[in-house]
Amino acid sequence: MDVNIASPGKHSLVRELAEGLHIDLDDTGEALNLICGTAGSDSYDGVIATDDATVELAALVASRLGLNFNSVGSSRLARRKDLARDCLWQAGVPVPQHRLIALTEDLVTQIEDFPFPCVIKPLNLSSSRGVIRANNQSEFITACERIRPLIADQSDLFERFHLLVEAYIDGFEVALEGFLCQGKLRVLALFDKPDPLEGPFFEETYYITPSRHGPEIQQRILERVVSACEGYGLVEGPVHAELRVSEDEVWILEVAARTMGGDCGYLFTIASGCALESLVIANATGLPLPDVRINGAAGVLMMPIPKSGMLRQINGVDAAQAVRYVDEVRITAPVGHELVALPEGSSYLGFIFSRAGTPEQAETALREAHQKLRFKIDPVWHIS
Repeated sequence: MDVNIASPGKHSLVRELAEGLHIDLDDTGEALNLICGTAGSDSYDGVIATDDATVELAALVASRLGLNFNSVGSSRLARRKDLARDCLWQAGVPVPQHRLIALTEDLVTQIEDFPFPCVIKPLNLSSSRGVIRANNQSEFITACERIRPLIADQSDLFERFHLLVEAYIDGFEVALEGFLCQGKLRVLALFDKPDPLEGPFFEETYYITPSRHGPEIQQRILERVVSACEGYGLVEGPVHAELRVSEDEVWILEVAARTMGGDCGYLFTIASGCALESLVIANATGLPLPDVRINGAAGVLMMPIPKSGMLRQINGVDAAQAVRYVDEVRITAPVGHELVALPEGSSYLGFIFSRAGTPEQAETALREAHQKLRFKIDPVWHIS
């Protein structure tokens, strides 16, 4: 299929971006008119949002052009954490105790009766960017002030001056990847996150499939995601859900109307022989989805940035690639590039993919390969 890419990439070195439609994502009305204005010469079969920032715009395009997509309202709920929390709470879906915090008002007053520990997060950022755990009032104020500059350039004034705070929940996390077709959820994979995510930051690292949790827990996870999609009103397209499982409950952390981020989609290619991107295009254009199955076990490590600074040297890639069950070591951070660690950062050093007979083998291979890598990162001094 021919693809027309709308992006801010007017001066991009990527030909498809440079030759596509050039839009300003902060000017939704103008972007919408520009995209829909090409419909006279191009007959569109579908629209795809590649990330959270474009989900609402894609919904507006679909609404105007009569294309199959989620509604504008449901797309907004999937992008805005505060609206999503309120929606699910009203629908009776378990979500953490939460509260909206205004950065323009006294922080102490707003948090006086809220339980600690808590987690503070921006309303619309992804990849755990700006998500910080606070164990007391002092840490809460410090976290809010640390997040403030991260959202200072938000075009939406409400999102620029508000944060979401929610109660911290003990337990382990999982991620679910799937597709909605006419309101019915089809699960591609359920991923275990074997590393404990206890804070103060919540960086994604290991995703391992198939899940090693029992069938009862897996069924409850599926039911929660289905309930969340129904609560939002999502009916079409990819779904990426993050959940935390405690001793007595399964809690929705996020249900996004997009696929998993970064290069992680390659996991499906090596595990099933079918590219995730092909499924997205098929789903968006009304084609039947093939029967995709994970063969054996697979995993990915999103290599965390250990500290901020200038990446000077990378060693051990060949040794990591030689580890049994490792499919590929993909370094995405170029040497000479400044790295920014969480909670300010939003990228990774790269990805390690594994394919094995069991989840245990897939996870062990990723850990062993990661231990063989060495990154030299020098400090960077910014002069203001």
